[in-house]
Amino acid sequence: MGTLNSVYSKIIPAGLLLCLLLMAGTCKKKDDKKTAALANALLGKTWLHSHEDDRGDTLVYRPNSYDFPPARGRTGFTMEADGTFRQYDIAPTDGLEEHPGRWEIVNDKVLNVTFPDKKSTDFQVEVFSAEPEMLKVKKQYKNQ
Repeated sequence: MGTLNSVYSKIIPAGLLLCLLLMAGTCKKKDDKKTAALANALLGKTWLHSHEDDRGDTLVYRPNSYDFPPARGRTGFTMEADGTFRQYDIAPTDGLEEHPGRWEIVNDKVLNVTFPDKKSTDFQVEVFSAEPEMLKVKKQYKNQ
């Protein structure tokens, strides 16, 4: 009977651990689907700031193919599947100046953007809405 208790005392905790790992894997898959949906909504487009549509601290971006009203330049960004982030700022000569960075998903609504060369300030973006023709975000700089 002593050996049977010894076997059970090893099998039961291992079984519980396996169940916990399987449950965690299931939760992770659901989160992965949400974060993948967020990334897919943002990838493959150049998003330009549509400052006319901003409301309070919510910034609005639209694809560069959108018919914007005239402006003295627009900032924006592009995200690639490999984690590359390209920020576009208005250059001193009125063109666009590119700043390369990296993006990563924190959760189904939040992205971290970092700039290894530190020529731009790292920030975090909370995505409120990601539609094909409009992106609504709140940007928070990390050094504030």
